[in-house]
This record gives sequence, structure tokens and C-alpha cells, in this order.
Amino acid sequence: MLPQTAPHTLNATGVLISWLQCSGCGAGLENMDCLRLHKKRANKDPLFLTGVTFPSEYPDSRDSLVKLTVYDAKNKSQESGSFLGSATFSIGDLLRAKDGRLTLSLRSSDGVCTAGTAVVSHLKMGEMEEAHHIATDTSSQKCPSACEPADPSCILREDDALTGPVFRNPVCKVYRFQTMDSKWMLVREQMEECTLSFTIPKQLLALYIQEDQSRLQNLEELGELSPHWDNLRKEVVTRYGGIINSYQETLAELEKMSGSFKPSCCKAQKSLEFIPINLHTQRMRVTCPQKTDALYDIITVGAPAAHFQGFKCGGLQRLLSRYETEKKSFSTAYQCIYYSPQHTAKAQEVLSTVSLLQPLITALADQLLQAALEHSSPGLKEALKSLSDKTEHFVHTLKDELVKSALLALHAARPGYVSRSQRQTPVLGQGGDHSHSPVQGLPGHSPTTPATESPVVGNNVGGEDGGSLKHQDSIPHHKEYDEEEWDRVWANVAKCLNCVIAVVDKLLEGGNSKQEAGAEQQLADVITSHNPAGDWREQLSPPVSRLKECVMNVVEKAKRAMTFVLLQEAVCSIPQGFHLQQRRDVVFSQALAALACGFVMKLYAGLQDKDFLRQLHLVGLVAQFESLLSTYSEEIGMLEDMEVGISDLQKVVFRITEAKAEDLGELQPSVCGRRDHFTVEVPLPQVIFQSLPEEIKGGKPLRVFPVLFNVGINEQQTIAERFGDISLQERINQKNFEVLEAYYKTLREKLPLECLPCFQTHADIKELLETLGQNVVTKKRKNVEILWIAGTICRRLNGIRFTSCKSAKDRTSMSVTLEQCSLLRDEHQLSKDFFVRALDCMRSRLSQGDIGHWEDPEAGAIAENKPASRHFYPIALLLVSSHLLVVWLILSLVFLLAKYQ
Repeated sequence: MLPQTAPHTLNATGVLISWLQCSGCGAGLENMDCLRLHKKRANKDPLFLTGVTFPSEYPDSRDSLVKLTVYDAKNKSQESGSFLGSATFSIGDLLRAKDGRLTLSLRSSDGVCTAGTAVVSHLKMGEMEEAHHIATDTSSQKCPSACEPADPSCILREDDALTGPVFRNPVCKVYRFQTMDSKWMLVREQMEECTLSFTIPKQLLALYIQEDQSRLQNLEELGELSPHWDNLRKEVVTRYGGIINSYQETLAELEKMSGSFKPSCCKAQKSLEFIPINLHTQRMRVTCPQKTDALYDIITVGAPAAHFQGFKCGGLQRLLSRYETEKKSFSTAYQCIYYSPQHTAKAQEVLSTVSLLQPLITALADQLLQAALEHSSPGLKEALKSLSDKTEHFVHTLKDELVKSALLALHAARPGYVSRSQRQTPVLGQGGDHSHSPVQGLPGHSPTTPATESPVVGNNVGGEDGGSLKHQDSIPHHKEYDEEEWDRVWANVAKCLNCVIAVVDKLLEGGNSKQEAGAEQQLADVITSHNPAGDWREQLSPPVSRLKECVMNVVEKAKRAMTFVLLQEAVCSIPQGFHLQQRRDVVFSQALAALACGFVMKLYAGLQDKDFLRQLHLVGLVAQFESLLSTYSEEIGMLEDMEVGISDLQKVVFRITEAKAEDLGELQPSVCGRRDHFTVEVPLPQVIFQSLPEEIKGGKPLRVFPVLFNVGINEQQTIAERFGDISLQERINQKNFEVLEAYYKTLREKLPLECLPCFQTHADIKELLETLGQNVVTKKRKNVEILWIAGTICRRLNGIRFTSCKSAKDRTSMSVTLEQCSLLRDEHQLSKDFFVRALDCMRSRLSQGDIGHWEDPEAGAIAENKPASRHFYPIALLLVSSHLLVVWLILSLVFLLAKYQ
């Protein structure tokens, strides 16, 4: 029986090589350099169509050879068969052949005997539009013949200069299906790899190294500390040094690789742990009679998780929760102050803000002086406004009790203060009252920690100070430390700014009076030695200089205070926190690479859509991750990793920039920032960039709202639902439903719903959200309705869709193909008789995962990964009878118990 459709494949450069028609031997062609032909017994003279792919490393030419291999298919589902014969021809032979037909003799394995003949035909674009449909002997229905439309709009995306630097190695399949009105729709599937799989993680690694090196420098700039704190600082520095060395080694290994794809067989390879698994983009273009083309994009990727580190103790969500609980006891053991995650995040935010604003304020102050030198009133006003805004933001950031209390704690950690405490020893030793110790009032200190557990500055972890100071209160009393000093320091910044504003106002008033005096007086002033422009700059320089000095002084104090907070957090992290940070970096790297790929794909597709661009800068985009992981065994750890990694994507914003040159290399997205805030810059050519809305051209940050929905579907989920715990899945779905609902409310407030894409099914988004909310709280086994409704809502909200499982192969491809066929049925009237046939056809092709080539620098060769099955695990027999299922489950449990005993 003939296949329901015949897929076509284009070469990697987007050029149609040739279309082959093989008849007379009962064989069907598949793509790649060695094409296998399966014998069909149902028809003695069938036609089979396929395309030939030439890798980009080996451009096609007339001398390119194609080898045809024929097998007698004994069992096609298991791909078993006996070899019949093979033939080889060149593209030039086919093009020069009379009538575009070659008759080839199939040679047996010994190369001598003739096993039959095969006729190969060269078809041009569009010739199959009028091709006759081939009937099978099992049904009166006609099988659709695949065709390639002559419409130039359907050319591969690689013909667009935008996509070349980001997407590569396309695999394209074309199908033809019948609609309910007996017409034919054309469906093109195109799968590509994404260079961001490697470029984003490499940039992140460089940023991680830079950030950790900056932390080491900040720790050194803390100055002299007491022996206790100095030893702790050295231990933290050693830990950071180990992370930096590890990341540098990984980055060096990645720099040696030139590939853009990580197959699932490498998911536990250390040098590739930051790279997402099986990251592919897949676009389905549908062309129907009397309708405009429709595009459906989806990104498939393996679950972002630390596969190399394993899941023996669970994933990030569980490990972080356990670690936060134990950190308080670590703070007591290491005699340091416990800071909550909120205070630690605040310290990182203050450091980032002051590091960003300080050079900006300095530059604006210099700009103000330049405007004064040029005697430019408009320039003076504009520079002053910007300087005032940034300085007020700077002051507001530092008006935080955390900075003040951290300065107090840092003052107590100085070695000079220990000697003062020693002088107070007789008083404190005689029942001294510890209730006045300001440490207990610090915002990061645990309110349940007793006074005796306050950090003892004089106590050295290594025992250098002896035991005489172990029970002394080494934290200064209020009278010994001027708590108002910090308030005066940051308040001086505001006072200096007011002085600058007053001088500028006076200069502008004087300038207006001079303008009223007439041009003659102005000319006289210019001729005299009292140059008015020089007077302006001379009058502004003193207050501006004082402002910059005050800002610098505040930055130094704030950096030291926040670095001391992070030092104590790092000290508490020494047992396992550094390991968790590395794990979180790995997971986030994989998640960000996938998100950046989806964002770029969505942006390229919507550059001409004004409504999409408006939604992009007014609200942002929703990015929906569909996960098919089970809540059983190691996949629980994967899901916990994935939850944290997807949540961390909230710290990412995108910005559209103008490419500096027309070179395609300049169109590669780049990442900047630090762990608490990353910005992905997407460059566009000048012509395209200038057509964007002013808000986007102005560099407005574009937000993405990541949401994750998970429903396990394999046999392990059956065990989890019957005997295990699925609360993790229920909590994830409920939490992310609330995020999706909040996004919709914001979108509805800022944008008319008419701007969203239109679909044939007219279900209201609000109703879909209500249905999704009901399904999220409903106790139902393997409730895949959650995934289907969430995906529908995402498409209606113009969002980005991701589908994941463990390796983005079997379960992922089953979900994607079902989704595509359902879209063809609901949106494009796919005939009911063709639904199952279309599904089987899409699932019979190569696997979603492990398609592609990547270069192994050690082997120096290109490794090609074999296609894997696209079908679910075979448990249908067990589901026939509940008794068989129970027996199977009991035997499985017995086996597991025996294994672990």
C-alpha cells in the first residue's frame, strides 16, 4: 500500500535539487545520501516521490552523486528487509537525460548480477499540480500526491538574509491532504536547528565568569577584616575560584566546537551540560484554496535540567527549599548573620543599580558641563533633567535599611574594633546586657536566633585568636557607631544635586536677561575677557564636582556594605550553595537558549505585523512551555529543575537593536547583564529596523512572560498517579495558570482584543481560561486537556510555544504531530477520513530529536545520529486488562525492591 503522502526535502541552502520519480521496481525513496527503496507489493507499477538533501558542507552540483538502494520490505514497521540491488547516478546525468528520465540497472551485492531496473525522472516545480492520484487496492480513496507549489512565497526561510545566522540545516517535508469540500490543501513542515543552542550558553558562561571575578574583586576591596571574617573570606574566594576555573574549562571546550546541535545521547556530557538538548524549530505552513497562508510555529527542546549532575537528591526546587531551611543552622555554625533570599536579592539589586547609575550620572554631569561651555540653554535643560532623574533614582535605591544595617555589621567586623571590645571585657563579663546588640535588629538576622549566636568577630574559625574572646559581644553598641553617618552620606548627594539645579536656574535666568539686552551687548561680552560661556562652566564646575565626589563616596560605601551581605550569604552557602548555583546556571542556560530561539523566530515572522509589534512593546509576549514529564523517579528531578529554570526567565528582557553592518555575522543575538537581570539584544538590518515602532527603536525593554504546564503521559505517570504523588504537577499548573490569567488581564487593558490573531474556532479566550482553571483543579488522571487548552490560549494570545519531554523525541513528537493534525482539522477543514492518515504520515518520518550534524573536535569528523522511533512506549497490551496491569505493577515493584536491596 502506498504511503498517504510523499514528503519532499530541500537542500540546506534552500535550492531545489531535483525531484525523483521511481517506477517499475516497487520501491519508495527516502532522503539522505543513501536512499532506501521499499518494495510495494500492492501495485506492480507505482510512483514514489521524494527529495534529495545535500548537506551545506557539500554544495550540490552536476557532479553530485545519488545512490539508490532497493530492499524487499519484509516488515516495514520494524524496518526489516532483504537487499535487492543498488544504482548510482549523477545530477548531471539526470539533467542531460532525454525527457528527463534515466533507466538504471540495479546491481546486486556482488556488483555483477542485475536485480532489475528503476526509472528515475526529473520533475520541475509545479508539475505535480496536475498529477494523477494513485489508487490503492485496499480502498477506492485516492492517496494524495505530494506537490511543491510554484508560489515563491513558500521558498525556504534560508533565502531570507535574516535567518541565515540563526537557523540552519533545514529538513522540509511537503504533504497534500484533502479538505472536507474535496479540495486539496498543501502542508509544508520545516524543521531547523538553531545556532543559539551554542552561542547563548557560551555568552552566558562568559558573563558568569565576569560576574564571579567581579565578586572576587569586591571581596578584596572590603579592606582589612578581623581574623574570623578574613578566614571566611578566603574560603569563599577559593570556592569562587573553583567555579571560575570550571566555567573557563567548559567555555574553552565549547569554543572548539563549530556545531549548532546537541543530540540526546550527549545529555550527560559535562562539556555540553549548558547546551539545550535537541533544540529544533518547526514551522507548519498551510496553503488552502481561496485562503491566505497560515503559519504555525513550535519549538521542541529537551527538558532544561542538569542531566550531568543527576537527580539522585531531587531537582532544584526541592534542593533550594531544603537548602534555605538548613542555611540558618549554617549561619550559626559559621558565626555569621543569616540573610533571607529577599535580602540577598535586594543586595544584588543595589549592587547592580549603583554600578549602572554611577557611570551614567558621571556622564550626564560631563554633558551638563559641555552644554554650559557651549552656552546652550536647551542642552543645559535637557542634561539637567536627565541628571536629576538618574540621581533621584540613585538616592531612592540607597534609602534602604539593609544598606544601613550592613554598614553597621561591616564596622563590627573590622579588626580595630575587636580591641575596643576587649577593653570592655570586664564590663561585659559581669553580666553585660546583650539585648542592645544591634545585630538582632538587622533585617537579615533571624528573629529567633538568640543573642549568644550573634557573629563573634574576634573568633577565628581556624582558632588563631584562642578561646578567650569566644563569648564576648564583639558587635559595637549604638553609642560607638554613628548610625546617622550613612543618612548624611546619601543625603549629601541630594543636597549637591539641589546646588547644581540652583546654579543652572541662575545661569538660565541670567542668559534670558542678556538676550533682552540686545545683540550689541552680547557681542561686547564676547569680545571682553569675561566670556559668558566660560563663566557658565566655571560656575557649574564646583557643584558638579562635589556631586560626582559624593556619588563616588556613596557607591564605595554601598558596594562594601552589599558585598559584606553577599559574603555572609556565601559563607552560609559553602556546604552546598555553590553547587546549587552551578546547577541553576546550567538549567537557566538551557532555558534561555530555547527562549531566545523562540523569540527570534516569532520576531522574524511578525516584522510586518503592526498589531504584533504593538503587543510586543506595550505588554510583551507569553512563552508557554508544555512539558510531558512524569512525576515519577528521576523525571521528578527534571521537572523540579525545569520549574526553576522557566521561572528564572522572568529576569530576562529583550531589546531590538540596529545591526552595525550588513554582514550576516552582525545579526547574531547577544546577551549582557548579570544573574539577577539579563538582556538579550536582537540586531536587525537597518532597513527593517527603521520600519519598527519608535518605542522599539528607542530601545524599550521587551518582556516575556514564561508559563509552564505539565501533564505526564507515559507509563511511569500511571504508576505515579496510582501509587505516588502528583502534587508537584498540580502546584505547577495552578501557579502558572494564575500567571497566564494575569497576563490576559493586562493585555486586555492595554490592547484591543481585535489585534490578536483570528481563528476559525470562535471560542472566547476568557471562556478558555475558565475551562483551563477548572481542569487545573480537577482530579483527573493524565488530563491532557490542560495542555491542549493552554496551547490554544497561547496561540490566540500570539505567544511562543515550546514542547518538551526528557529528550524531545518520542513524547514530544507525538504531541507535536497530534497538535498539527488537530489544527488542520479545526482551522483548515481537513477531511475526517484523512485525519488518521495524515497523523500516521507525519509520524512515519524522521524523529523530532537527534536530527542534525555536529562536529566532534576530538574525532575530527561529522557524526550523524540515527533517527529514533516516534511512537509511545508499547503499553497498549497492559491497558487491555486491568488485571494484567496490576500484575505488571507488582512485578515492577518487586524488581525495584530487589535491585535497591
